[in-house]
Amino acid sequence: MIQVENITKKYGSFIAVKNISFEIEEGEIVGFLGPNGAGKSTTMNMITGFIEPSSGKIIVDGYDISKKPKKAKKQIGYMPEGVPLYGDLTVKEFVTYMAEIKGVDKKEKKEKVLKAIEETGLTEVQKKLTKNLSRGYKQRVSMAGALVGDPKVIILDEPTVGLDPKQVTEIRALIKELGKTHTVILSSHILSEVSQICNKVIIINKGEIVAIDSPENLEKKVVKDNSVYVTVEDPENKMDTIKEKLEDVQEVKLITENEDKTKKYIISTDKEIDLRKNIFEILAKEGITIFEMKKADATLEDAFMQLIDTPSKENIEDKSDNSNEKEEEGGKE
Repeated sequence: MIQVENITKKYGSFIAVKNISFEIEEGEIVGFLGPNGAGKSTTMNMITGFIEPSSGKIIVDGYDISKKPKKAKKQIGYMPEGVPLYGDLTVKEFVTYMAEIKGVDKKEKKEKVLKAIEETGLTEVQKKLTKNLSRGYKQRVSMAGALVGDPKVIILDEPTVGLDPKQVTEIRALIKELGKTHTVILSSHILSEVSQICNKVIIINKGEIVAIDSPENLEKKVVKDNSVYVTVEDPENKMDTIKEKLEDVQEVKLITENEDKTKKYIISTDKEIDLRKNIFEILAKEGITIFEMKKADATLEDAFMQLIDTPSKENIEDKSDNSNEKEEEGGKE
């Protein structure tokens, strides 16, 4: 659906994005991540056709966005950060205006507008002025503007920023629903959000792609060992010698001693086995009471922090072997 091939963006001598390449398949929900100044907003703006790359090419649904911009842009619906709406227009008037800008056929315009309003849950407020809506509804109106005309690709820049927890949950559910019929690119600083919504993550740092993978695989790849956290009651200090009785265990390390006299340990192995059954059986035989036991899983945030601190030559997919010595200046990321 989208092919980004060797894209570079320069501003004078400054390189904001350097020679990046990636593909997004039809129907994917892709999270685009990066620290401030990484180049992600520049990349998204090049995909939408808002700015032109200095070199390389972007193909959207088979159309080169530089050579056939109208056909390529027709496939894209863009929801910018900040919810830029016309406050004196009603919801329906705004979505209709967006349909006109996009050149939706007059015969289909009314139907397409109503469809976008229904898809985003705005039917009940379609006659209200946008300036009188809550922040959550304003986000929906902006999304309806992106959706009108049935573009194949929806690009959402920070779609849940500034929303309360209930509104965030509603917008996330809406994005998941949109993913059933559209290809979605989502930029967000909320990593737990990306982990819940997206089936692929692209991480960019200093103008380079440092990882492309599923959230689950990225989390697995930053786990250095197979570990289990165990909280126990052990008045006789039998945990001091428990390692000798646990097969395939490399380390039993005390983490904390709690006020209720329980102790928390981390038990680790370098083998691909589930330690929990063996731990449960051995500790029960030794009369050590287990209060809690859970696997030590990494999060997408752990993966993100490790990857942006890792040289790009260690790219997880080895897709990019570039370097960029400067960060994007003054851009909105």
